[in-house]
Amino acid sequence: NYLLGVGRADCTGPVAEVPLMGYANQEQVGGGLLTRLYSRAFIVADRDDSQRVVFVSADIGMVSQRVRLEVLERLKSKYGDLYRQHNVILSGTHTHSGPAGYFQYTLFWITSRGLIRPSLNSIVNGIVKSIDIAHENMRRGRLFINRGTVENSQINRSPFSYLANPASERNRYSANTDKEMVILKMVDEDGQELGLISWFAVHPVSMNNTNRLVNGDNVGYASYLFEQDKNKGMLPGEGSFVAAFASSNLGDVSPNTRGPTCANTGESCDNPQSSCPVGGAAMCMAKGPGNDMVESTRIIGQNIYSKAKELYEKASQEVTGPLSSAHQWVNMSDVSVELNATHTVKTCKPALGHSFAAGTIDGVGAFNFTQGSVEGDPFWDQIRDQLLGEPSNETKACHKPKPVLFSTGEMTRPHPWHPDIVDVQIAAIGSLAIVAVPGEFTTMSGRRLREAVRSEFDSHGRPRMNVVIAGLCNVYTHYITTYEEYQVQRYEAASTIYGPHTLSAYIQLYRGLARAIATNTTQDLPRGPEPPFFNVGNMTLLPSLSAERAPANKTFGDVLQEVRQRYREGEVAVVTFVGGNPRNSAENATEHNFLTVERYTNTSGTWQVVQNDASWDTRFYWTKGSLNRSNVTIEWHIPRGTERGIYRIRYFGHYKRRLSLTRTITVPFEGSSSAFEIT
Repeated sequence: NYLLGVGRADCTGPVAEVPLMGYANQEQVGGGLLTRLYSRAFIVADRDDSQRVVFVSADIGMVSQRVRLEVLERLKSKYGDLYRQHNVILSGTHTHSGPAGYFQYTLFWITSRGLIRPSLNSIVNGIVKSIDIAHENMRRGRLFINRGTVENSQINRSPFSYLANPASERNRYSANTDKEMVILKMVDEDGQELGLISWFAVHPVSMNNTNRLVNGDNVGYASYLFEQDKNKGMLPGEGSFVAAFASSNLGDVSPNTRGPTCANTGESCDNPQSSCPVGGAAMCMAKGPGNDMVESTRIIGQNIYSKAKELYEKASQEVTGPLSSAHQWVNMSDVSVELNATHTVKTCKPALGHSFAAGTIDGVGAFNFTQGSVEGDPFWDQIRDQLLGEPSNETKACHKPKPVLFSTGEMTRPHPWHPDIVDVQIAAIGSLAIVAVPGEFTTMSGRRLREAVRSEFDSHGRPRMNVVIAGLCNVYTHYITTYEEYQVQRYEAASTIYGPHTLSAYIQLYRGLARAIATNTTQDLPRGPEPPFFNVGNMTLLPSLSAERAPANKTFGDVLQEVRQRYREGEVAVVTFVGGNPRNSAENATEHNFLTVERYTNTSGTWQVVQNDASWDTRFYWTKGSLNRSNVTIEWHIPRGTERGIYRIRYFGHYKRRLSLTRTITVPFEGSSSAFEIT
């Protein structure tokens, strides 16, 4: 029925010294690698190849406007008009454990330490490469859709906001989260399996804000399990089958299923302020089902994977019909919304409320701000006025009842702090409509949007459409709550940056896109104002990469602490090397592996790679020492069922060597542990 192509490419970037994107925690800086990050691309074309749709899910916090603009620029120079803003959807999984620094708006520079070129480049290169691979491997195939319920994997982290929605609306749903997973299965005409996309609403925050290792969190683990299952005998990150676990309306959805408790006393802090009797909001943290964050990540990831596999194996409903895509750029700070015949309201210039600074039960903020603040705090307001200027009366009035903390829409130095121009986009593949949203819709916001889009298709002759929301697409605009949830001003509402009518504005806009697709009039949609592309260069506070040294009588890659001679399964093999800064590797190697675990084969007398740094069983830690020295520690958590035999762990790095006062070069090196036995 269609021409299909899938591709996967590494987009990990620098794993050390770069802040991780998600919790906005200054202290949370990368210090190694648990598993690689990938961009996964899927291309669908109709039979005569007159229409194409590209869906990309990347293991990153969110797609930024800068990433999207650079990707589109590269695609244009390569493919002309084949892949453009209307038919390319870029979605982030929302892992909170990937490198930051790929934004052009100033607000994100504060916790990201500026714009970090290597970070931005690796994401852009990875996305483009994954699309290239999919493009080069197009073949005839079929699509199947299926849906089912995922249990024990989410809670609503702002239940008091959810309860503000009308009872009549809440009564139509069995839970305060969307438990439904939708999967799309791809096979070629010979029945060879190509790939899967799953959409499911959950925050990838099983790894908390104390984590320093880059990884894809729970949904990344689900992708890993699915791909390992389908690419038998291949190393992680290799093999042709591609499985994406994409984000959806996850705004108020946490995977930390034990719920919020006070870190100091262990009692519940599931109250409207998410605050503890002693220690306030800073003590209120949600925990996952495991004993530690890695175990929680695996449990939630395994749940999601198991359901997807079941739905995939049973998928029999075929997707057929025409392809179409609709896109507009919209100035979201100035949309008039007709609520009814007599009532018109407007969106606002972007601003963040006081509760934005409180963070959530998945990652608390600083300075003991609390959620649910509808009053400002004179102390912080005064500091803000001195540093950043006072919000205008117009912005204050527009955002009510939100007390404005940062009036980002009125802050323009050195560049604007938040976007005004936002992408709205829908791609229809037969009976499947992918609604690409620029941020984090809450559970109820997502339900309202899906319903509005479905009814628009219904009333224009396209009944029974499967409408899925793809989250964190194209440009990041924080959260989108319902009008009722907005009144409560918890974190998600305080982060609904275009004011109380943001959701109504999006519903109006996406209805327009759905109508255009259903009536075949997408060519008549106004393009809207093009987003800006700031000339930002490399503005960063990262330490510069200087020449490095090894300890006396040692060289790079030498072992400082050796493995034991014997291990059993379930134990952890550990080795420490004289290291080089991993940022050197990110900047000098495209497909770099920091480590391998190798097994000795008697028959051929050779070593065979059995694990690499994309494996969830290996961990790579980098520690900076004094005098430009550093160490690398590699752990292999030996899984059950590991074959007996002789093994070794190898390390591959790069160090900077000084040639003269002004010149350094990057030198590759490697090291190996002694051989050890698994008994």
